[in-house]
Amino acid sequence: MREKQYLLQRYAAIASSIGLILLLTGALMFTPLLVLPWRPEELGQAWAFVLPAVCQCSLGLVLWRAFGGRARDALTVQEGGVIVVLGWALVILFSAWPFTAVLGLPFSRAVFESVSGWTTTGLSVVDVTRAGWMILLWRSVIQLAGGAGLAIIMLSAIVGPVGAGVTSAEGRGDQLAPHVRRSARLVLVIYGCYAIAGTVAYWLVGMSFFDALNHSFAAVSTGGFSTRVESIGYWDSAVIEAVTIPLMILGNLSFVTAWLLWRGRLRLVALNGEARLMAVLIPLCAAAVFLLTSRALYPTLEKSLRVALFETVTALTTTGFSTVGYGDWNAFGLMALIVLMIIGGGTCSTAGGVKQFRVYLLWRMLCWEIKRGLVPKSVVLERPLWEGEARVFVDDGRVRQAAVFVFLYLATYMLGVMVLCACGYDLSQALFEFASAMGTVGLSIGVTSAQMPDVALWAETLAMFLGRLELIVVVVSLLKLGVDGRKMLARRRGGRTRSLHWAAR
Repeated sequence: MREKQYLLQRYAAIASSIGLILLLTGALMFTPLLVLPWRPEELGQAWAFVLPAVCQCSLGLVLWRAFGGRARDALTVQEGGVIVVLGWALVILFSAWPFTAVLGLPFSRAVFESVSGWTTTGLSVVDVTRAGWMILLWRSVIQLAGGAGLAIIMLSAIVGPVGAGVTSAEGRGDQLAPHVRRSARLVLVIYGCYAIAGTVAYWLVGMSFFDALNHSFAAVSTGGFSTRVESIGYWDSAVIEAVTIPLMILGNLSFVTAWLLWRGRLRLVALNGEARLMAVLIPLCAAAVFLLTSRALYPTLEKSLRVALFETVTALTTTGFSTVGYGDWNAFGLMALIVLMIIGGGTCSTAGGVKQFRVYLLWRMLCWEIKRGLVPKSVVLERPLWEGEARVFVDDGRVRQAAVFVFLYLATYMLGVMVLCACGYDLSQALFEFASAMGTVGLSIGVTSAQMPDVALWAETLAMFLGRLELIVVVVSLLKLGVDGRKMLARRRGGRTRSLHWAAR
């Protein structure tokens, strides 16, 4: 009985936190109404945002107030994972409502678009030429919110000890400050400044204000939704691409690294393993793509260089903007993008993928193991890395965690590739598209569309969801839900059995 009461207490705190998430994200659904002064003809679509917003806020308020007294309980990482999984699932369902109500998308397509937005993937089944400003802004808003985990960060800023478990489950274990609430506020300040600066920069180089706002939101969140079918390639402008590349890189950076950059700690930024890996990968891959792919495809040297650099950065940062199609790219160019999409962006950032820190850590382990074989056995080798402002020493447990994550990620990726192949797509298409979905990138070679089979669509939907969150923590959290549910049912059945036994006596 005590165990049952304990579980009820823990899940009351979880329900209260989920209620706050619903309340905060429900308020976001009113933001598309801001375009009505400029688009009064879309007034008839307002109900498609107001109704789900009211329902979501009402449900959130009920959960928050009903269990609010328990919200101050400190939760574990696994319980934080339960909050993230259940909270994101509910938010995604509510966020899909406007896509069905306004555009008439079937449920599976609407959920796909919602997941793609919240996970900052950018794969889309929406025809942007038919979508109005309210829908286009809504897509950008959910990417901006999903990029920094806005609902989760706001949650941690308010409810204190819950936040540490929640941010860890979302892949944000490192904090900018010792206190979770202060760390969350710093993230919001950095993120907000990125978005404002990007909007102004895009507007100054020739985009309309609406296009500038949407593309800034998508760039800093490494999301990639665009208001144009051709994405950034619509403008074919070196200046706009020059604005986009720094925004994508800033969105890709760990917020800890970004905070050091803001404070002018350039030496510490240069010592960061992710920054070093990115400084090597971008020029090397861009040069290889230029020499072996783009140089033969595009008419001028300038265009070939621009394409090679932009597509390399957009794949590695998992942003998903594009300036060209990939239908005429050779196998090397496609494979280079696939590898970059699997590597992904920085840990504790808006990007997805395996994450650059894990790749850098495994690379350094390889170097250390080779060095170990070249020195006497009596020599003790140190394994130091820089994380933020601290020089830390890597233990075997840290390496094991990284290796297990990479194995689980690649195993899930290969399973998804086989599902797409079973749906009739060839191997190169399946490898590219599922790498894009699971890495939350958004680049496509034409596989993802409103006409794709439901099995393939749901496989990509699940891949985006798992790829955005911290995979191992989410798996453990789902297992915890099952174990706790079985315990509750077992206790209930046990209580009924004892009641029947006493009645029989």
